[in-house]
Amino acid sequence: QVQLVESGGGLVQAGGSLRLSCAASGRTFSSYAMGWFRQGPGKEREFVAAISRSGDSTYYANSAKGRFTISRDNAKNTGYLQMNSLKPGDTAVYYCAADREMSVIVTTKALDYWGQGTQVTVSS
Repeated sequence: QVQLVESGGGLVQAGGSLRLSCAASGRTFSSYAMGWFRQGPGKEREFVAAISRSGDSTYYANSAKGRFTISRDNAKNTGYLQMNSLKPGDTAVYYCAADREMSVIVTTKALDYWGQGTQVTVSS
């Protein structure tokens, strides 16, 4: 089992920045690729970004490219999502997730482990 706990959400003005964290416990964090998803009001959960087990490969949704950066620190069992130039459309609950394969994170929502989510609200 892997337990994931997100933090770092909050209220920010448009154009601002937030850094989300995902703390992992349980099985070896470095054995899992990690990703971030989000679910806005009245919307389906959507993929945001993914990072490989070693951190040497990343992948982003078009909406995140150029503004968000995913990273991880395996020594700290923690993943991150740095979000810059935030827009009201980025308002959502943000979830981190883990799976053995990065390709699974990018292509499906049938992932092994999910966090409980953290709310991000961007005001105009």
